[in-house]
Amino acid sequence: MSHQSASRLREFPIAWFAMIMGLAGFTIACNRAALVYEWTFAPGRVLLPAVGALFALVAAVFTVKVARYPREVLAEIRHPVKLAFVPTVSISLILLSIAALHQAPGLSRVLWTVGTVMHALLTLYVLSSWLQHDKFEIAHLNPAWFIPVVGNILVPIAGVRHASPEISWVFFAFGLFFWPVLTAIVFYRLIFHGSLPERFMPTLAIFIAPPAVGFLSYLNLAGGLDGFARVLYGVALGSTALVLAQAPRLLRLRFYLSWWAYSFPLAAITIATLVMGQQTKVGGYLWLGGVLLGLLALVVAYLLVRTAVAVARREICVEGP
Repeated sequence: MSHQSASRLREFPIAWFAMIMGLAGFTIACNRAALVYEWTFAPGRVLLPAVGALFALVAAVFTVKVARYPREVLAEIRHPVKLAFVPTVSISLILLSIAALHQAPGLSRVLWTVGTVMHALLTLYVLSSWLQHDKFEIAHLNPAWFIPVVGNILVPIAGVRHASPEISWVFFAFGLFFWPVLTAIVFYRLIFHGSLPERFMPTLAIFIAPPAVGFLSYLNLAGGLDGFARVLYGVALGSTALVLAQAPRLLRLRFYLSWWAYSFPLAAITIATLVMGQQTKVGGYLWLGGVLLGLLALVVAYLLVRTAVAVARREICVEGP
């Protein structure tokens, strides 16, 4: 391995798994749209194997990094900011299990089981690190800290099919408890301690994910639409409007790998809106779901192109702060 290749491998960040989250979310959104709009072609049959192969590639590269540069990996998982991205690995597995739920139920069960156990362990590790620390400052806080919480709320979407619903209720309740706690802390940081660094501005989109995912999980657990489900969807839709209002500022940012933070939350609100259309039979939700799906497709396509360009220009996996 050349010195340059070794250097890029050493700087290969665990945040690459955020791309898998976005692409898996897009796959699930396309599957839901095919069902809602009665498409004759199911995009998931093509997308799922492609995203699965990309996950395997990213996982393989990161595994090589673990073997060759264990000190750098330990530094990353102990870093006050990068720590929050560690659970993107287990969340990717859970999302792939949701995407494969109908297409490959046996594979879905394996992915869900491995992803859920891994996420439980990673959540405990991250939260324990937060509680037993001597390094965290208010400046380290950003919406990426929601990532461990979102993973717990995701578990019931496929979990109700693969295990006792009691397991899903426990994960859902745990995630639902920490979501408003983190929301209050993050808003305090944003309002009273200045704007986020440019690199982390895209993580503002993560505000959309907990209520949107919570809505979908709660529907699976409760078995139908009720007042609490409507509250969760309303919060998700309001959060989406708030993030879109920041678009003029966000679009001027330099490209970072953190731009993939736009994709999964947008996929989550797209799926939630399509499901609301199914549940309520209100045409406005179906129309809005189609608009959001189109926007999601454009965002994912743009991110794929920008990421490929950044890789070709060697702007990613380079030493930085």
